[in-house]
Amino acid sequence: MKEHHYALKTVWTGNTGLGTSGVRNYERSHTVSIAGKPDLHLTTDNAAVGDKSKLNPEDLLVTAISSCHMLSYLYVCALEGIVIIEYTDNATGTMIENELGGGQFKEVTLHPEMVVAEASMIDMAIALHHKAHAICYIANSVNFTVHCHPVCRSI
Repeated sequence: MKEHHYALKTVWTGNTGLGTSGVRNYERSHTVSIAGKPDLHLTTDNAAVGDKSKLNPEDLLVTAISSCHMLSYLYVCALEGIVIIEYTDNATGTMIENELGGGQFKEVTLHPEMVVAEASMIDMAIALHHKAHAICYIANSVNFTVHCHPVCRSI
């Protein structure tokens, strides 16, 4: 079995001079660095202490699922001779908080919209989303449901 390994560095950048002496005394800002790639400047999703102009881990989780599904989908389409001309996904995620302040994702829903080269490809283009889901590393790694509601048209 082939293994893939990933390495990154996360650095908290939110020390305002008081460290974590109180829950309101520090920022949740942090930077994730991966060698040879652009840095990610992140924060928490918590509106009371987060920075809405920055990405948060929850954004990245939904992004990872959407991106992985798209890449898997384009691959299976290429193998099956389905020519995708355009692809857009308006993905959504639902997370539920618990009484302890933590939580978990309930579901992610993908809404891919594709344009195929020929009208005869539409049915197969829609059906191939099941195959793409089956090989998507990220969707197969989460413990919640990933829904997919594709729409397809031809040029």
